[in-house]
Amino acid sequence: MTVRFIAAVLALAATGASAQTDLATAFGAREQIEQISLSPDGSRLAYIVPTKGQGSALLTYAPGIDKEPKVALVMNGEPDRLSGCNWIANDRLVCGIWGLARPPQLATAGIIPYSRVVAIDANGGNPRMLSTTGNSASRGFNLRGGEVIDWLPDEDGSVLMTRLQLPDSRLGTRLGKSEGGMTLDKINTRNLNAARLETAEENIATYLSDRRGTLRIKGVAQRNEAGRDTGVTRYYYRQTGSKKWEPLSDYNYVTDAGFEPDSVDYERNAVYGFRKKDGRKAIYRRSLDGSLREELVFARPDVDVDGVVHIGRRNRVIGASYATDVRQANYFDADLAKLRESLAKALPKQPNVRIVDSSVDEKKLLIWAGSDDDPGVYYILDRTTKEMAIFQPARPQLEGVRLGEMKPVSYPAADGTMIPGYLTLPAGSAGKNLPTIVMPHGGPSARDEWGFDWLAQYYAARGFAVLQPNFRGSSGYGEDWFLQNGFKSWPTAIGDIDDGARWLIKQGIADPKKLGVVGWSYGGYAALQSAVVDPALFKAVVAIAPVTDLPLLKEDSRWWSDYRIVSDYIGSGPQIQQGSPARNAARIKVPVMLFHGTMDRNVDVEQTRVMDKALTAAGVPHKTVIFENRDHQIEDSEMRAQMLRESDAFLRQSMGM
Repeated sequence: MTVRFIAAVLALAATGASAQTDLATAFGAREQIEQISLSPDGSRLAYIVPTKGQGSALLTYAPGIDKEPKVALVMNGEPDRLSGCNWIANDRLVCGIWGLARPPQLATAGIIPYSRVVAIDANGGNPRMLSTTGNSASRGFNLRGGEVIDWLPDEDGSVLMTRLQLPDSRLGTRLGKSEGGMTLDKINTRNLNAARLETAEENIATYLSDRRGTLRIKGVAQRNEAGRDTGVTRYYYRQTGSKKWEPLSDYNYVTDAGFEPDSVDYERNAVYGFRKKDGRKAIYRRSLDGSLREELVFARPDVDVDGVVHIGRRNRVIGASYATDVRQANYFDADLAKLRESLAKALPKQPNVRIVDSSVDEKKLLIWAGSDDDPGVYYILDRTTKEMAIFQPARPQLEGVRLGEMKPVSYPAADGTMIPGYLTLPAGSAGKNLPTIVMPHGGPSARDEWGFDWLAQYYAARGFAVLQPNFRGSSGYGEDWFLQNGFKSWPTAIGDIDDGARWLIKQGIADPKKLGVVGWSYGGYAALQSAVVDPALFKAVVAIAPVTDLPLLKEDSRWWSDYRIVSDYIGSGPQIQQGSPARNAARIKVPVMLFHGTMDRNVDVEQTRVMDKALTAAGVPHKTVIFENRDHQIEDSEMRAQMLRESDAFLRQSMGM
């Protein structure tokens, strides 16, 4: 690799102060650090930085030793992209690579995701492909590159990982294989010597090890006689020292029913997992000694406990995570709980604190801290010396840009139910008679949280107030709040969103003549459908990667094994016709702007094209922007900047600003 090339990569990764005067460029830029990890001895960092388009580069750096980072791996994003890299020795890493493709052999399936796992030295040497690959005799396509389930910190450069085995037609030869499915192998990543621990088995959904190199739990996806997914994963476990699989639990991801294992506790010989308590998700622990004794570890009466907090190379469980008005963590580990309190005092303006990674001995920690008006900073903490040093801000492009404060709010829906959400006002604003955006979240099984949001903060920096409602149909507040989901229960969800706009007007926050709705994914659907339900409420609609036609959304899964699940999730009957903006475009009376990527697998670009045609037929003024070869997230800094710039101009023009 030439010095000139390294310099070019570092320059692309360090878009800095010059972008601060252009808000669209500054806010649209991908995060400077997309993923980061700490070496086992705590002396080196590995982090992924954005380059041009969807590209990324893996950099390694030893603070206090290296003068500048070293480029270990580069992916140009067309189509291969880096998903994450983690250390497996002090000089070696394993990285995930993924991409999206349209194989002509699988034309009916549309866009296909694929993945691979590779190993590489910190200086870029000795690259090795860890995933298996197919051949001309393979029956099928190897789209799953496998997953590392144990980083084996006690061994130098080896991992425990799943690999897909394809059957091939060379039967009767030493090379032929009749069995297909997921295997589990222990692999020396330096020379690719491998030992098979589990033979090929179909429908494996997941494996969990004890982080000491021993497999303890497997999940098997259950299918019906026609080969369709049922939504149920059946989990099995092994007792210590045994090879016999015993039943552990069934979990239905459609209904969120049953016990869902998360991680094995080696010392307790138990597994942590999620199960509902009084309609809300909670953390339980089950013994793996044969008794399956279960105990409640942590629950909340108001919200779901949706995260297990881990630390270190062994993924040690240290706490539980949940979001009320703000994201919080309850630490089970007393020492780390004290550390968290100390960090809160040391970083009073950055209350969102999380431990990103640690050395094997947990003496050195990699920490991220941020807030609503701070995109965050990465720190390195030495617990022995009690010294903490700044490594790098997450979004240096926004250094010096004044950001708005995000406040938790609640407002009454038409039936009197109080709807929680977040209101971001322009910095320095009095908060009255402002141009305003209601911005429903995606999902729909998701929720907004307190913290930095680049989209909301961009519009706030441009002078808009932004309301992000956690309407009924959002997740995180229990099954009663989730209802049937935001598609089946769209009248309630959309009603809550529109009631948020009415509340803004009543409070004097929003100028009713300058009120818009902006959304991404389900949020884009909700933005369009809000204008269908109440054509006079909003003055402009911006929909990014939106669902627009519910029957078409069902058909997008026709050739996939989860078609029945998707179909049932969306529903049937008149409600999906009435709940499809593209089929009710004539009711929209305000200008609409649409954005979509052609490689969007979450929501096919045809959804926007159908909406575009419907708006044209209805005579609704609109503009459609299609991003070629970009996915659902539009992870391209230049294209995101274009989207921000053009949507801002569109909103201003539509509102007469």
